[in-house]
Amino acid sequence: MKHLAVMVATIALLVGCSQGKETNNMSSIKEKTIVAVIDSLEAKLAAGETTVDPSLIEKGVRNAARFWKTEDGTEAEFVEFCKASFIVDQAAKQRFFEQFTRNLEVMYGRYNQISLKLKEPVQLAGVDYTPLDEAFAALDPYAHVADDFFDSKIAFQVLLNFPFYTLEEKNSLGANWTRLDWAYARLGDVFAARIPAEFNQKLALELATTENYISNYNICMGQLRNDAGEQLFADGMTLITHWGLRDELKANYADPVKGLEKQTMIYEVMRRIINQDIPAQVINNDELTWNPLTNKVFDKDAEIAVTPEPNTRYERLLALFNASKALDAYSPSYPTALLRAFNRDMEVSAADIEAIFTKLISSPQVGQVAELIKQRLGRELKPFDLWYDGFKSRSSINEDLLSAKTRALYPTTMAFEKGMPDILVKLGFSAKDATSISSLVTVDNSRGSGHAWGAQMKGDKAHLRTRLQPGGMDYKGYNIALHEFGHNVEQVISLHEVDHYILNGIPSTAFTEALAFVFQKRDLQVLGMGAKSAAKQDAAALSADDLQTLDIFWGCYEIMGVSLVDMKVWQWLYENPDATAEDLKATVIRIATKLWNAYYEPFLGEKDSPLLAIYSHMIEIPLYLSNYPYGHIVEFQLEKLFGNTLPGKEIQRIYPTGRVTPDFWMKAAVGAPVSVDPLLEATANAVK
Repeated sequence: MKHLAVMVATIALLVGCSQGKETNNMSSIKEKTIVAVIDSLEAKLAAGETTVDPSLIEKGVRNAARFWKTEDGTEAEFVEFCKASFIVDQAAKQRFFEQFTRNLEVMYGRYNQISLKLKEPVQLAGVDYTPLDEAFAALDPYAHVADDFFDSKIAFQVLLNFPFYTLEEKNSLGANWTRLDWAYARLGDVFAARIPAEFNQKLALELATTENYISNYNICMGQLRNDAGEQLFADGMTLITHWGLRDELKANYADPVKGLEKQTMIYEVMRRIINQDIPAQVINNDELTWNPLTNKVFDKDAEIAVTPEPNTRYERLLALFNASKALDAYSPSYPTALLRAFNRDMEVSAADIEAIFTKLISSPQVGQVAELIKQRLGRELKPFDLWYDGFKSRSSINEDLLSAKTRALYPTTMAFEKGMPDILVKLGFSAKDATSISSLVTVDNSRGSGHAWGAQMKGDKAHLRTRLQPGGMDYKGYNIALHEFGHNVEQVISLHEVDHYILNGIPSTAFTEALAFVFQKRDLQVLGMGAKSAAKQDAAALSADDLQTLDIFWGCYEIMGVSLVDMKVWQWLYENPDATAEDLKATVIRIATKLWNAYYEPFLGEKDSPLLAIYSHMIEIPLYLSNYPYGHIVEFQLEKLFGNTLPGKEIQRIYPTGRVTPDFWMKAAVGAPVSVDPLLEATANAVK
């Protein structure tokens, strides 16, 4: 499932959120004043009074000026502030940096702990929460922090002495930067926005409301019926949209008797959700029965009148767009949500992402792999074969057998927590390191599908949230838990083993997704079942390396299309900011079907399928989806490095690199920048 992007985004905005006493043009400093300050400081340089890089003088002054409001002081006071606050000595600058980042760790860490606790009632299973719990979960208790930073002028000291670098500047200058230079540049990112608190609080509220909507959007599968009135799914099976539905669809490739019929039914459920003609009465309801093909609903044996869901899915997305767009005027470095998602968070431009993704989904390898899948299934492909799972060894094993094993191993979340060191040892970590890393992770039973919530200060624990069914952890839950554990391992290593706190983490969440995928695909290996089942599936066909390549390629093909829908929907919203939820629904479906017809229908059939619009990420955490396929590309390059060896030692070498930009991180990891070409080349070889 997802890395907790909502929390990451909130932390990133923590010190960029201001109460805001005025909403006009942010800067009150005239150009002639800026030039006068620059001239004054450059005179100090000429007189030998400063040892700092001269290029930073103009950059720092302009950086501070663009955030200086009338309430911060007069222009004369701005001039005096710059003269008094510009740090002229390198040693003094480093002392300031170390003091500031130490205090930042304390603030980020405590804020993270508070948010974690306030959200527990709505995020963890087993407790009935109240409207008061929901209100506290949506509360941002640190909304005033930026006011204090700016009022005290601490923010301006950072802006002046640690200027902001654009993505383009980081990529061009970074090759010659030391680790301390990178840390200084990351400190310059801290005050890239000055957002009035009410806008940030509104976004936090909309995010929490949408997360609650998605977390409780369950389909009771045992209540579904086909045209013959037959029940295909087990009693008590409750699947969250879309993750649970997708995973159940994948699991049924291993059922030669009823699998195809069950997959077809799940696909119809997905279509109903996208089109919003799903009866509102069947959502999260285990008392009524429903035929998704006819859309008829029954109470016992009597058909009842129903009403469709009232576009809630698209109302939530629209609310998030409006709340996000309200931040634009206060984010001069990234003045749109698209720029914040790509240039700031992913550190790859939207244009570059679109080019990379389009290159893969339009490649001739798609048709070649689709033909291979068709041969393996022995039938024409259908839209839901977008989730074909047959390149994974687990696909040949009955899921009931897998669930029996995982339930025995992990009857409780505590059992999984106690088993984490053993998991890491099986992945190549030493016993000592496995114990040390696992001691910094705790496991909770999630109300939603699961997520990984990292710590923000050393010594604090990361949280692994996974959904535990009655009777223990079933295979789906175990598979997701292993994915989330991969996130946690990244979170622990990239926080505790990085050289400068401000560099903790990774370039973007794509790089934590990459490690989560590395863990997730080794689920059977950890269970001690990998080699046997792989031999059973492909004894006379594809090598393990070929299977891995094809699995990553098809996974990219799936999620890249979904990501492009997500991106293009937000581009349309910016062009049509007054759209209604009904307008948005029609547009999402139009964009999804257009992309489907261009890149998917030729191989999977069914013109105008809206399937690419099913992902819940689009609703709950918009513009996050691109991290997944980008993460798959990173994963493939990492897997080529790991080869047939256990990855533990390399993971511990690579992930302390921390938060440099993607290409620099990848060069440190594997010696080459991020590229889809190695995956395309390997796929072409695999299908020969």
